[in-house]
Amino acid sequence: MRDIGESRDQEYQKKTVAGFENLWVWQKAHRMMQIIHRFCQTLPREEQYRLRDQIERSSSSVCDNIADRYTTYYYLDKIKGFNIARKEAGETQNHLRKLCGKNYLDTHRSQKMVEEYEEVIRGINGFIRYIRKKKDNSLS
Repeated sequence: MRDIGESRDQEYQKKTVAGFENLWVWQKAHRMMQIIHRFCQTLPREEQYRLRDQIERSSSSVCDNIADRYTTYYYLDKIKGFNIARKEAGETQNHLRKLCGKNYLDTHRSQKMVEEYEEVIRGINGFIRYIRKKKDNSLS
């Protein structure tokens, strides 16, 4: 039987409340962040303020920067934020490799998650190209 609070949370998550939530790249980054945060709950206590903290922060920062800069008015600010999101996605990939190297994450799952973040990076690159094109068209 489901808890009423859980039911409300699921309904809330289904509702779109901001434009960035319509971006597939934000949706994917957000899903990956949730997966990583759930996985981190299984890590040993000694990793609490080491690798766990780092990967939770970098994975959160990917979708945070996409959301933050999507709502920014100026094109160059948007591009800067998406560049930061791309760097954070790369950092998260590195942390996934570290988790694998420390035998907290198996090789197959680590590779799959790294590939998922590679798709996020490609999506961010595409959005940056779109913004640059829009910027160039506005100057014409």
